[in-house]
Amino acid sequence: MAHSPIDSVPPTAAPAPNKPSLMGNLLMNIIIPTVIMTQLNDENRLGPVWSMLVALMFPLGYGIREYLTSRKTNFISILGLISIMLTGGMALLKLPPEYIAIKEAAIPTLLGLLTVISIKTPYPLVRTFLYNEQVLQVDKIAAALKQYGNERRFDQVLTNSSWLIASSFLLSGVLNYVLAKWIVVSQPGTPAFTAELGRMTLLSYPVIVLPSTLVLAATLYYLISNIEKLTHMAMADIMQAT
Repeated sequence: MAHSPIDSVPPTAAPAPNKPSLMGNLLMNIIIPTVIMTQLNDENRLGPVWSMLVALMFPLGYGIREYLTSRKTNFISILGLISIMLTGGMALLKLPPEYIAIKEAAIPTLLGLLTVISIKTPYPLVRTFLYNEQVLQVDKIAAALKQYGNERRFDQVLTNSSWLIASSFLLSGVLNYVLAKWIVVSQPGTPAFTAELGRMTLLSYPVIVLPSTLVLAATLYYLISNIEKLTHMAMADIMQAT
């Protein structure tokens, strides 16, 4: 029996769901809320309460949107919410500036500890930060690892990568504490405190982000070079197309 032209046309693949970009994550969860908290919390602008509420809307809305579209919890959104609530709460309660330094050091240090602890769980955080579908073609890599029988060796690579990521967080925690202790000396709720918080945020990029990014870049290089060896794949086949 002859097939009609319609029958011979292969079914069209369903479009892949949009994956959240790293830059989108950083903008919505960290950069924009930080700018709002530091630049608009003066009484003649939004004020401390409304600036915190508006800042919270960005990571909260972004996290809800991603959960509804992918059914996955956005870890960076949760981190952004915690950071904003802590900073805003300290400002509203007018706690001594020393608490800002402790808070700035506590979050990356906690992330480092959680990264180490997660090594022994089925969901190591290295899969959230580096070994994920936003960066690497995870399905292809997993199939190649299975083909060559290198799954156990790759687990050790992920463990080593977790320790390297944890070290970058611990480095960030130390640098955060030193920078906050040095710059933020005024009482929360004052214009001087707002200016110091903005200055700390500005300086955090060259002082904190650059060293931590270099450690993460070295970790990514270590991860990719080992994936190439264990899967016999080229880098172009490992990385996601941009």
